[in-house]
Amino acid sequence: MTNYRETIALSHKGAMAMLSAAVSHAEKIAVPQCIFLVDASGETIASIRMDGAKYLSMHTARSKARTAASINNPTGAMPVEFGVAAGIASQGGVTHLPGGLPIRFSGKLAGAIGVGSGTGDQDFEVARAALSAVGADPV
Repeated sequence: MTNYRETIALSHKGAMAMLSAAVSHAEKIAVPQCIFLVDASGETIASIRMDGAKYLSMHTARSKARTAASINNPTGAMPVEFGVAAGIASQGGVTHLPGGLPIRFSGKLAGAIGVGSGTGDQDFEVARAALSAVGADPV
């Protein structure tokens, strides 16, 4: 057993490429979005609220990203009752809403993206476009 572990992190260049790809895809489908990128611990790396995106979606997009990083899986699959209880217990830090995806490179967690202001499918579509832009593992 070692006394350390190796980690990876998304660079600011990668974060900007992801934001740019997400915004471009959201514009293509004509759905203004709120987009959050977090590191593996759930701390914000970058975010944007596109013109016309819903204000409250900034909060849900961040929660989606933090949840996806915490569980290392897409959001939206947990039972609603558990998701609501977890959201209350974490003061909104956890959500059951779809739109959050982990960012992985070669299976290693680097962070997560949360997208909000569209339907769950639209949010996932925009998030996947961002993952693709940096060569992250598809989810």
